[in-house]
Amino acid sequence: MSKIVVVGANHAGTACINTMLDNYGSENEIVVFDQNSNISFLGCGMALWIGKQIDGAEGLFYSDKEKLEAKGATVHMNAPVLSIDYDKKEVTALVDGKEHVESYEKLIFATGSTPIIPPIKGAEIVEGNREFKATLENLQFVKLYQNAEEVIEKLQDKSKHIERVAVVGGGYIGVELAEAFERLGKEVILVDIVDTVLNGYYDKDFTQMMAKNLEDHNIRLALGQTVQAVEGDGKVERLVTDKETFDVDMVVLAVGFRPNTELGAGKIELFRNGAFLVDKKQETSIPGVFAIGDCATIYDNARQETSYIALASNAVRSGIVGAHNACGHELEGIGVQGSNGISIYGLHMVSTGLTLEKAKAAGYNAVETGFNDLQKPEFIKHDNHEVALKIVYDKDTRIVLGAQMVSRDISISMGIHMFSLAIQEQVTIDKLALMDLFFLPHFNKPYNYITMAALSAE
Repeated sequence: MSKIVVVGANHAGTACINTMLDNYGSENEIVVFDQNSNISFLGCGMALWIGKQIDGAEGLFYSDKEKLEAKGATVHMNAPVLSIDYDKKEVTALVDGKEHVESYEKLIFATGSTPIIPPIKGAEIVEGNREFKATLENLQFVKLYQNAEEVIEKLQDKSKHIERVAVVGGGYIGVELAEAFERLGKEVILVDIVDTVLNGYYDKDFTQMMAKNLEDHNIRLALGQTVQAVEGDGKVERLVTDKETFDVDMVVLAVGFRPNTELGAGKIELFRNGAFLVDKKQETSIPGVFAIGDCATIYDNARQETSYIALASNAVRSGIVGAHNACGHELEGIGVQGSNGISIYGLHMVSTGLTLEKAKAAGYNAVETGFNDLQKPEFIKHDNHEVALKIVYDKDTRIVLGAQMVSRDISISMGIHMFSLAIQEQVTIDKLALMDLFFLPHFNKPYNYITMAALSAE
């Protein structure tokens, strides 16, 4: 029997552990170390919880220590790994307050990512008991269950007088949190160094739709501004940018994450952003050591190269691939497209692959085609919303590189799956124009926006 040690048990780790136990449980001993007190928390649901769009956090968990142990794993929670000896193949962790040494034959990193702390005066952190705490009260990071719980408790505490909230970072998490705070009746300011929101996922004409949506719901956008300081006497009182000063009671930093790879420093080959560099089997530069999820690279089919795309969906897929290979069953991942989406005040946006700007930066002779139309024929009077579609493709090879869709019809989310597969399989824009798309007035038009956008290509 082989012993496999897994470090980290959130999305990638949980998928990996379950895959190994379900398929190879009788052949392997699975030992897990996680420094948190809980696993499988759906961080993408935090804003729904904070904004009271769901009843509570219970539904945001889909597994726990007991479920994994019932299948046969040994799971150590609140057990941070202190060091790893790759020559002796030993993991040293803190278990129940004491150093514990565990040998392994295969090792899997599922250590995830940690919030980026921007160079902002007053946003320094102090480290104690292996937990990071801000130097100013009400300066918050929101990633873990405990982070969201702390924010909710402070918002509910009337003695805290938190009425004005600044969110730093206009990506998915920042935009979702801005909506959540506004739904609670707070005065919200969303700050970002670039001049638009959701900059990494959509081209500017689409991001402007979301910006207007936020402003229509009384969220102040402070875009194109660099945050310089968070000020206050023991607690947050002001946010200072290079252009304005905002009086606020809470500042939430949501500027992104970096891969958590300290345990492999100097031993394992890293990607340019510090992630573990892995092959399509999720194996690192050390044979028998694997890395999955946000701490590792993944193959990007749109770029046709190794990249870094931190998404829960990618974490799960990489966890499955890593599990099979760690157990001796060879399996290569097929790559990803970075498919993603967001829904804010009923405006739904989905995308996959590369934006036009990113495609050009990647060296493609990229162009775009698009089409705006109603989802269904005009004689359908109810639940018939306009859809905006943009397709990015390479002018030379005609291969589809990316797609973006915006609508108040949530069913568009299914369409982006088709575009994801098109990128994966390198479908051309010309094949897309002639693809068999069914028609029924209840669902779409005979000449629907996908067909029309493809037919409109150069």
